[in-house]
Amino acid sequence: MNERTVAITRLFDAPREHVFAAWTRAEHLAHWFGPKRFTVPSCQSDPRPGGAFRVCVRSPEGQDYWIRGVFRVLVAPERLVISCTADDEKGIARLEEVIDVTFAEQGGKTKLTLLVTANGLNTEAAAMLEGMPKTWAQTVDRLDAHLAPKP
Repeated sequence: MNERTVAITRLFDAPREHVFAAWTRAEHLAHWFGPKRFTVPSCQSDPRPGGAFRVCVRSPEGQDYWIRGVFRVLVAPERLVISCTADDEKGIARLEEVIDVTFAEQGGKTKLTLLVTANGLNTEAAAMLEGMPKTWAQTVDRLDAHLAPKP
């Protein structure tokens, strides 16, 4: 079994309640979750301990990637931990991830610390693990754009 960990720290020019809501509410997740040029055609989020998390991210080529999981820890607006599985097009698990996010108030801004640990469950997962640093960096960039004030 292959394993990969990605750690990202970013300062957002937004109150932590807004950043936390962007991570937990489907109407926000649908606008930013996933790497650049990906879309989110389906998103369900039940932000409470034990609540379900299910997102479909679609590549620019039209390939759907399903992520299903459970909120393990949810302390608004300080921390959340999501255990999730990335499935292939047949619904077979390819990757298991634990997404651990902390939100710290910093002078009206939010310091986000993201720690993602993933385990590959089959040979197809190797490419996903290899691309994790890039895809998570792009995902956090999209969150930043989502949180930016709109003119």
